[in-house]
Amino acid sequence: MLTFIPSRDESTIAVEFSGTTTKEDAEKLEQYVKERFGENQEFNIFAKMHDVDGTTLMGMAYGMKFDAKRWSQFRKFAVVTDLKWLEAVTELGKFLPGLEARHFDKGEEEAAWAWLMD
Repeated sequence: MLTFIPSRDESTIAVEFSGTTTKEDAEKLEQYVKERFGENQEFNIFAKMHDVDGTTLMGMAYGMKFDAKRWSQFRKFAVVTDLKWLEAVTELGKFLPGLEARHFDKGEEEAAWAWLMD
């Protein structure tokens, strides 16, 4: 489930994930981006991940569609979690052109925000 949380920066979307990500979550994120950043404005994502069970097949498909459509708008992606498998996935993001991705351990939220706003 995706929940929007207060952002410290107007160009950063702040979210929390827990449980299973669904198609509705991807649609909610897409609508949020469309309303606040349009089709061209760059943005960052601050994501706190808790007990992520996985994704539904439709949620994953819609998430990939969102990523492909918004790829040129992504700037930085900070993931705050103690889940080791998400740490590994975040590290893979470093190899994607134009995207800076970084993992932060739970409790390192201040460092994540500082990196995003740098």
